[in-house]
This record gives sequence, structure tokens and C-alpha cells, in this order.
Amino acid sequence: MFMEEAYNAAICFKMLRDLNGSDPIRLKYVIRKIKNIASGSPNLVLETIHDYFTDSPEISTRHKFRLFQVLETVIEASDFLEETWEKSFMKLALENMTKTTELEDVFQDAASNMLVAICKHSRRAVAQHLETEMLTGIFPHRSLLYVLGILSSREELFNEGEKECWEEQLAQIAAKSVQFLNTDVWSKELRWALTKPDQMQQEQPPEKAFLFYYYGLILQAAENSTTVRAHLQSLLETSHQWPKQREGMAVTVGLAAARHLDDVWAVLDQFGRSAPVRCSLHSFSPKSSEDFRWKWASSTILLAYGQMAAKAKAHILPWVDNILSRMIFYFHYSSWDDTLKQSFLTAVLLVVGAISRNEGAHSYEFSQAPELLDCLMILMEKESPDTLCTSVRQQTIHIISSLCKLRPPPNLEQKSRLLSVCFRSVFALPLLEVLEKHTCLFLEPPNIQALFDKTAEALDQLLQTFIAQTPTAVELHFLLSHMYIWLASEKAHERQRAVHSCMILLKFLSENLHLDLKEEFKWIGQLVGTLGILCQDPDRATQCASLEGMGHLYQLLMCQKTGEASKAESGTPKQLWSSSDQKAVPADIPEQAPRKDRIFQLSSSQVIKEVMKHLTVRELTDLVWTAIDGLGSPSPFRMQAAAEMLLATIQDHGAKLDTVAKLGRAIHLQLSSVRIPQAKENALQAITLLARSHTSELVAAFLDFSIPLDSHAFCLWRALGAEPPMSRLVLATLLAWLQERPLPKAAGDSSPQPKDKAYLPSLAAMNTLHELQFAREFKEAVQETYPELLLALLTQVHYILELDLPREPQPRPEVQEAAVPSPQSTSLEALKSLLSTTGHWHDFAHLELQSAWELFATLPTYPQGVGLLARAMVQNRCRQIKAVLSQLLPNLQSREERERKVAILILIEFLYSPVLLEVLPKQAALAVLARGLQDPSPEVRVWSLQGLGNVLFQPGKGSLLRGQLLPFLDGFFQDSEPVVVRVMGTVSDVLRRLGALGAGAQSLGVAVNARSFFDDERDGIRAAAMALFGDLVAAMEGRELGSLRAQVYQSMVPLLLHLKDHCPAVVTQAKFTFYRCAELLHWRLRHTLFCTLAWERGLSARHFLWTCLMTHSQEEFSVHLAQALSYLHSRHHHIKTWAALFIGYTTCYHPKAMSQMVTSVDTNLLFCTFEDLKKDPEPGIREFAARQFSFLQKVAAQTGALTPVSSPSSPCTCHHSPAPPLRAWLHRIFP
Repeated sequence: MFMEEAYNAAICFKMLRDLNGSDPIRLKYVIRKIKNIASGSPNLVLETIHDYFTDSPEISTRHKFRLFQVLETVIEASDFLEETWEKSFMKLALENMTKTTELEDVFQDAASNMLVAICKHSRRAVAQHLETEMLTGIFPHRSLLYVLGILSSREELFNEGEKECWEEQLAQIAAKSVQFLNTDVWSKELRWALTKPDQMQQEQPPEKAFLFYYYGLILQAAENSTTVRAHLQSLLETSHQWPKQREGMAVTVGLAAARHLDDVWAVLDQFGRSAPVRCSLHSFSPKSSEDFRWKWASSTILLAYGQMAAKAKAHILPWVDNILSRMIFYFHYSSWDDTLKQSFLTAVLLVVGAISRNEGAHSYEFSQAPELLDCLMILMEKESPDTLCTSVRQQTIHIISSLCKLRPPPNLEQKSRLLSVCFRSVFALPLLEVLEKHTCLFLEPPNIQALFDKTAEALDQLLQTFIAQTPTAVELHFLLSHMYIWLASEKAHERQRAVHSCMILLKFLSENLHLDLKEEFKWIGQLVGTLGILCQDPDRATQCASLEGMGHLYQLLMCQKTGEASKAESGTPKQLWSSSDQKAVPADIPEQAPRKDRIFQLSSSQVIKEVMKHLTVRELTDLVWTAIDGLGSPSPFRMQAAAEMLLATIQDHGAKLDTVAKLGRAIHLQLSSVRIPQAKENALQAITLLARSHTSELVAAFLDFSIPLDSHAFCLWRALGAEPPMSRLVLATLLAWLQERPLPKAAGDSSPQPKDKAYLPSLAAMNTLHELQFAREFKEAVQETYPELLLALLTQVHYILELDLPREPQPRPEVQEAAVPSPQSTSLEALKSLLSTTGHWHDFAHLELQSAWELFATLPTYPQGVGLLARAMVQNRCRQIKAVLSQLLPNLQSREERERKVAILILIEFLYSPVLLEVLPKQAALAVLARGLQDPSPEVRVWSLQGLGNVLFQPGKGSLLRGQLLPFLDGFFQDSEPVVVRVMGTVSDVLRRLGALGAGAQSLGVAVNARSFFDDERDGIRAAAMALFGDLVAAMEGRELGSLRAQVYQSMVPLLLHLKDHCPAVVTQAKFTFYRCAELLHWRLRHTLFCTLAWERGLSARHFLWTCLMTHSQEEFSVHLAQALSYLHSRHHHIKTWAALFIGYTTCYHPKAMSQMVTSVDTNLLFCTFEDLKKDPEPGIREFAARQFSFLQKVAAQTGALTPVSSPSSPCTCHHSPAPPLRAWLHRIFP
């Protein structure tokens, strides 16, 4: 054992000698080996070092310096130090602490550190020695201050009790040093030591830091106020250029204030009013190096006020407002830079900390707190939005949290601004990767992740402070309302940060139960909707945080519903949660640990459904509103998630919702923003589901935006009727709205525009019904409700005429497409589309070809229009007559005059229908008409009287009317055109009144006489003759034609050619009569024929009409051709041209038959006619005439001559196709 110790001592001795080397690697190795030996045998090393110093008196300074470092380490690592070594090494340290060497302060510090290490084992002895040295009356050596500074700053050297003893001992030393303040030499050396420039100005040496502290303790212990003021004023007049100098001066001032608060306040106030300080305020620009010593004087003052509050402790409360007012002043009026900002924050932290530690703070009203909060918000707003390099944000938010706990609390407006500023300052920071790029050039770049986490943690604690102070659902909504804008941010990292803070707040509430469980959680639906949408966020971290937040919200709801704390125990202290308790989920999120709560194990859709089960109707409505708002989001995922949530909510709870009308209007407003087809489909499906329970409310709401009806509104109406039962209900509701027809109060006076707009719902219903007739979803329902719709729309036309609303102005050609139709045109178009879309196009054709729709444009002609429509239904044997009759009978008793008018007008026409008696027996019909004679309306009475004169009720009247036909026919040959027209009209009226009885044998005479006037030179007579012939044809429907058939065939070519008559009335009657003849002869493609007659123009229409005629009457070929040839002599250019085209078509398709029937005179006439047509203004006709002229020449050359046939009435015996060139041309024109 002895040999081993000797061996180790020898090795240690050698290593101590090797410390004198110069190789740094070798030196590190040696020091490490010595430390290893010391860890096992510290006394051995200490003894060896002692022996080394004894045996080697001539040790170099550098070698001794290294030995001191080793000795410090060994002593510090030792658990016990023998008294011998303690005294020996203390003596060694004291001898070398003050020694001046070439290593200067470094050598002295090494010796001083050895004394600090000894203090661990013998604090009392070291302290006693230090006290003795400090109180000699000579200003203490730097090394003594260094040791005291190290001992005061290193917390680990003392336990709690020892620390208090040490501070008390220092205070005693300072109290004994007060006497030296009056010693000039001592005071001068003190001031010189405090103001001496340091080698590293940014880092204050321990001795200087202690000296400021020691100086403050001395001034604190001083009794003479004048002395205290003089020394403080002298200290403040030194340079304020370096940060550590300013901090030290503030410590001195603060310690002095602990006993001399009034004096310190006076000195600071006087110093703040001094000329140098005033000059340093505002935009200070130093002109010389001397000016820099004052540039940051206000920073020193701020720190001094902070230290003053921190050190004064219990005495500070009455001074807080004064201190804060001064700090606020320097904040606003000092030259702003990072130095001032950090000093301001440090000072405020000290003040707030002092207040928080004071038990009596809750009884004080701090009037300057609101102003200070404003300063802090300004400071936050001045922070760069793109960088995070310091803890300024974190410190500021912590200060705000502390200030908000004081009285008075911030008002609502200030709290709102606080939240907005803090959220923007934290959530709007760029991504962490971007923040790190801003610090890449720093010598010591901060840990951005840790810095951001702490800042976010401070923000979470601020929110928890607010809710802990005001634990109400209203406060929770207030906090969240400022967060919603960030939860809906377009930037993923902003959403992630906001939802994480939201989750932390909800977790805090669910685990601490701050909220009053008896209070209703209003506006919780908005939060559920927002978190539910974020559960579908593309960012995985946002998804998880949203889902967890939803789980905590569910727990809150459960506690609120049951009034029990499911997780918190009765004695659990309420503590603030922070982000450090649960970090944001990283990108590669691991599977979460299983939770006891089932809610945290469900998927997002399941959680949302569970939460919705416990929401009230109002909360569900808020949830739906949130989803509707999300439909307008520019973010595709948010739009889709909102649509899915809207659909899910309405699927499960749609029947319970209220304010459905407002919801429907909101969906319409958002629908134009929905660009994702699936999202739009979900939104429309939600409307379909809502319609099951809220049809009437939705119809009323949708009517508000149905004038005019845009594409999005039309989609909503289609969705409303997507289910067959709902489509019928929607139509019934629209009919009810349509029948709400109030007349404006000003309708009776001369003002053209009524002031009352009560008619708008009826107009909107009309507009909607018009559009829905074309919707596939309503096709079946419209068919089923045809009778009701027909009567309602006819009545609506009358109502619109009564309103006398302004008609739409005639638009200019360039803006014609943008013109909005007037109510008059819409009402008529709705009636037209009802006929055309429900298969009643025959009735539509009758009115269209007669141009009868114009009759609905004025009140005087309106009855005639209704009568013509009802007459068309009778003549076309409409299958809906029975149903219409059943509907109109109640209308005869209606309180509305217009409804009675429509009903009686239709009824008197339906009297001619054979199905009338199946619905209304003769006696019942007589009773109805007789009752009409008592109607208040004179028109209804007149029409009822006309109905009573029907042949249905007076059978003998038929023979009487037939007997008058022959005398009337003689009247056709009167010279007066008006007389002839009236006579023909009378005959038409007689034919109509005869109804099913018909004209009998008189029909042929009427036909022959009427047809003879087709080519009369008088326009009115031509039109009247064609109208009469048409009425006769209509009266013959369903009867044996006999000889009348020939008359019909012989009328076809004249009617066809008169389609180009110069008189519009003749053209109208020619169209209608031609169509009636086609109906009588049962031609095919009658719908196409009607469309061609009604709307087609040009050569293609003429070719089709010629084809129809020649296809259905080949046996009359010679008659038609002879009639067409005769019209070549017409004086009317258009008819002559049309006849030439007719013959041209015939020549092309029947060339041989033409050669057999046409004489040389006809041939010459044809050549002359086509020669003239070559000059026609219409290019198509000119081209046709030229080709036809050439074709006729070829035909004449092939046949030798065009010779007449023996009998012009002989039928065509051959049928040839046109020659190839002309056929090709024809197919090019008529594909």
C-alpha cells in the first residue's frame, strides 16, 4: 500500500513538473491525468502539490498559474478538506491574489478562484478574512472584489440558508463601509473602479458587477440623505455608453432605493430633467464621441426604475403608478432602438415581478396599467414580422399576462387589440426554416425552435390567464373569435399554430374546469364547425391538433351537460397549461398512445357526430353557419370539408334547425364561389335534405333572389325538388305564393310606378315557375299540376296587366343579351312554356300561328286571348279538359274577380267540348252560368249570358243558324270591303257556335265561296276568307270530308304561296289555315311543320313546305302544278317568286312530268320569270334562278320541246330525281 502511494505521488509530482511545458496537447493530457488521480486520492494530489511548492521555490509565473488551476479543481472536487491543507492553501491564495505578474489579472483570478474553492469547505474563515480586508480603510484590491463577486453570483456555492447568511454578512460589511464614503481617496478609487473601461465592454467582470452591488448596499445603509443623493448623482453623471455599465448603475440605484426611496426618486427625476438627458431624447444624433456617453441615458433610467421597484419590495406599491408613468414617458420620447427596447422590457419585468410578489397588490388600482399595455402592444407591432432572433415577444407576452391580472383589468376594446396584436406577432411568423435562414450569419445563432416554442407557450399562458380571470363561456367565445381568422388562414403553418393554441386552451379548460358548468355554451357550434373543417386539413399536425381539440371540447360539453367533472378531482389545483406540456405534432407523427377516453380513439367524422349529438338547436345552427361560410373559402380543402360538414349536419339534425330561410339565402350567396363539383353537389344535396322538413321556409327564402333567376338560384330550386314528393310540394307552395296578388295602394292613381312592392313575391313565384318547367326534377310534377298551373298563370297574366308595371325598354343591339325581361313578358312566357313543355304543343301552335299571344298584352284584348286558348284545347281535344274543368269550378266562386273572369272565359269555350257533360251535367252547367248572372263584375255577367245562349242548352238554335248561312254567303259579293269582312267573320262565328252540330250540307258552299276570295286584291277580304276556310276545316275535324277534301287540297298551294303575301294579316291567316288543313289531312311531322311555319324563313323552309305538300298529295300533282303556273301571272313579286320556286322544285324532282304538262307558253313564262329572278336582291334566289334557267334549257334540249299534255288533270305517271349537278346544289342548300 505504501509503495503504491509512493508510486502515485511520484507520478503526480512528475506531472506537476510537466505542467511547465508548452505543448497544449500534452498539457491537456497532463491536467486530465491529474484530475483522474485526484478523483480517487484527492489528499495525495493536494499533498504532492504542497510538496511541489515547498521543494520548488523558483516556479515560473505561468507554471504557477497552471498549478493554481489544478489546485482549484482538486479542492472543489474534494468532499472534505483537512484544516492543514485549508490553512496552507488559503495562505498560498492570499499571497498570490494581489501579486503583480506578466499574466496580470489572469494570474490573480486563478489564485482568487482557488480561494473561492476553499470557501466551499470553510466559508466562515474565508468570509472573515474577506471582511477584514474590506474594512481596512484602504480601497480593496481588485482580487478581493473578484472573489466577492464570484461568491455573490454563483448560486450553487450556497444552500438557501447559507445564501441568506452570506447576504446578511455582505450587508453588515457594507454598513461598516459607509464611513469610507466621506474619505476622498476611498471615494475616488471607488468611482475610478466603477468607471474604468473594461477590456470586454459587452461582458462585465465579476469584480465590477460586485462593486456596483456593494456600492448600492453601502448607500442603502447610509443614514445621510445628502450623501446618498450626492453619490447617486455623481454615479449617474458617468458614461451610459455600455450596457453592463448601465445595468450596474441601475443595480446601485435600486439597492439604494430600498431604504432611501424618496431620495432615489428625487435623484432620478432631477437626472431625467438634466440637459444631457433631454438632449438624448427623440431623434438623438451624437456629434462627438463624448455625446455617446449620454445616448442611452434613458435606458439607464428605465433600468433604474425597474431595480427601484424590485429592491423596494413592500414599499413600492404606492410608487408604482409614478414609476410606470416615467417609464411610459421614456418609452414614447426616447430615441427608439434595440437597447431601449430591451431596457424597457427588463424594467417592466422587474416592476411587474415586484408587484406580483407583493401580497397587497390585489387591493391597488394601477391607473397606468392600461397605458403600459398600449406601450407593450406598440413594442410588439414594431417587431420585425419576418424574424425571431430574441425573446422580446416572449417577454412582452409574459408582461402582458402579468399586467392583465392587476386592477383595473383591460377593457374589452383593449383586450381585443391585445389578442389581435399577439396572435399576429406569433402566428404570422414565417416557417421555422425561413426564420433560421435569417440567423445563418450570426456568430452564435439562437435555437429558433426553442425560442418559438417558448413564445407560443407564453401566448398560451396569456389565453389561460384571460379565461382564468373571467371563467365564462362568453369569455371563451371572445378569445376564440379573435383566433378564427387564423384558423381559417390560407397558410398552413398559421393554421397549425392557431389550432395548436386553441387545443391547448380547450385542454386547459377540460382538465381544470374553470368554466361555470351551469352556464350555456353559446357559440360553441362555430368552434365545432371550425375544428371539424380543420380535421380535414392537408397538414397532418393540424389534423391531429384539431381532432384532439374536438375531444377536449366534447369533454367540456359532457361536463356541462352532466354538471360533473369527469377528469378533474375535487382537490386538484388549477394550474396553467403550456405548449411545452404538449409539443406540436412533428411531420412524421408517431401513433398516439392509447387514451382512457373513448372520444380520443374515434375518427374525425365520428367525433364530430358525437359532439353534434349534444349541441342545442342554436349551437347546431351556428355550426351550419360556419360550414356555409366555409363554402366561400378560396382554399379547396376548406371548401370541400365545409360542404361535407354541412351535409352531415343536415342529414342528422336538419329537421331540428331553425332560421332555415336565412341559411338558404346564405347558401345561395356562397354557391357562386364553390368551384369544386363535389362540394357543390354536397351543398345542393343539403338543400334537398332540408326541404323534407322546411319546404315552405326555403321556398319563401329562395323567392327573394328569383327576380331574375340566375344559374345558382336555379340549381337551388332544382335541389329543392330533387325528390318527387318535394317537387310536388314546392310547386304547390309556389302556386300559393303566386296567388298572393295584392294590388298596390297607388294602382288607382295616375302614377305609373306603384310605391308598394307587395307584389314582388308573386312575381318571383311566377318567374320561378317559368324556369322550373324546364327542370328535369319538376317535369312529372308540372305534368300532374298542369290544370292548376294553367289557371294560375292565366290569372297571373291578368294580374300583371292590372299592376301596369313599366315594360322593359327596347335594348340596343349590342346589349340585347343582357336585357332583363319585364313581368309582362315573363308571365306570358311562363304560359307559353307550360303548353310547350307539357306536351300541349297543339294548343300552343294554334295561338302561335294566329299571333294570338299579342292579345294577352292588354286588358281589353285579354279575354279574347283566353278564349282562343280554351277554343284550341277544345278543337285539339285536349286530354286535360276534364281536369281543368274540375279546377275552374271553384274559381267561379273566388273572391278575386280576375280568377272568376278566367274561369268563366274558359267555361263558355269548354261548352263546345263533348267531355263537358262528363264533369258537369247540363243542369249543373246552367246553374253555374245562371249564378254568373249575379256576379259583381259586369264582364262576368255578360260572358255568363253568352254561355247560356250556347246550342248545348238550345238544340233548336242549330238549324236556325244553318239556315242563315246561304244568305250570308251572298253577302260575300258586296262591294264594300268592311261589309264583306264582317260577313265572313259572322259566318266563322256561326260555324263556331254550331259546335258539334256542324254546318252540314252548307260546308261545301262555304268552302268554295271562301276559297274563291284567296286571291282577292283586297287584303282584308283575303285574310277573312282564309280565316273562314280555317274555321270550316276546324269544324270538319272528325267528320267525313267527302267532296270537301278536294277543296282542301286545292287550297293548299294558294295558302302556301300566300305565305309570302305583302299583308301580314294575310300571311298569319295563311299559316294557320295551312296548318289546320294539314291537321285535317293527318299529315306526318306536324310539329316540324308548325315550327317551320311559325319561325323558319328562307329557302330551306320553302323547300320543306313544298316537300310536305308534294309528299302528302301526289295524286293532286297536276292540280298543284297548274295552280303554281297560274300564280306566275301574279302582280305581287313575292308570290310570283314563291310560285317560281315551287315550280323549280317540281321541275328538279319531276322533270318528265313537267315536260308532259307544261305548254310552250308556260315554258316561255318560266324562262322569263327565272330571268327576272336572276336580279332578285336575295343571293340564294339569284343563284337558284340561274341554275334553274340552265336546267330548263337542258330539259328542253333533251325532250326536243316542252309539249302540253292532252288533259291537265291526268296524274303524273313518272317520277325522276333532279339532274346530278342541280341535285348536289339542292343538297348543299337543304341538307
